[in-house]
Amino acid sequence: MSKPQVLILTHAPWERPGRIVDALEACDLDYVTTSIISKPTADLPDFNELAGLVLMGGPMGALDFDKYPGLEVEAKLAKAAMVAGKPVLGVCLGHQIMATALGGKLKPGKAPEIGFGTVTRLENSHEFLPMWGKKATVLHWHNDCVTLPAGATPLAKSDLTKVQAFRFGTGLGMQFHLEVTPTLFEEWLSEKEMVKDLKKSQVSQMRDEFPEKDALIKPFATAVFEGFAARCSTHARTLDRKKPKKKKIVIS
Repeated sequence: MSKPQVLILTHAPWERPGRIVDALEACDLDYVTTSIISKPTADLPDFNELAGLVLMGGPMGALDFDKYPGLEVEAKLAKAAMVAGKPVLGVCLGHQIMATALGGKLKPGKAPEIGFGTVTRLENSHEFLPMWGKKATVLHWHNDCVTLPAGATPLAKSDLTKVQAFRFGTGLGMQFHLEVTPTLFEEWLSEKEMVKDLKKSQVSQMRDEFPEKDALIKPFATAVFEGFAARCSTHARTLDRKKPKKKKIVIS
């Protein structure tokens, strides 16, 4: 009988889970990382055995179903997981997939939001997004944004983006990036798709800023991802308890 595991869905080679995996491994959780954006019929782990679901970022639009049919599968999977009470975490594109799956609207942002900045904690903020002050430093890298789905709770905003984070049941969507490690960040700055809208001076400035900004981001990221991993661990134990017990065979 298989062990419950966390499913991580990616959308681009450079959009890896980074610090999210560190938190899962610290909780001794099994996980599988795969991509289904171009192969919606790909085999996935048994839904009933999922301890959690992670939807990563990517350069495509959340509703680009014609070009990336797997996105529609992801949207249905995310909604089903939240309805079933499974922990769900969406980052950037993943956040947008969650929101649109729940009825939120996808729209272009007021302007591209790329680089280090802040998000503002809302008064109804939740333990899913532990912020110790009114504002927190994050890494932004997006053009699209979403409206708040009905029944969801907004957790954070920025000057350009009204819905920077929201909670819906067991799901947490974040428009910003906390998962990016120093190695992953350097890969992003070397990826043409990521920097195509940036000047060389902007890339250089971001590289110079990273050590100082990351020192602020890392403890925030640790708190968020360890909380998610803890919820996945709890759900995994619940799934284990529901499994039928093996009967002992007694030979007399």
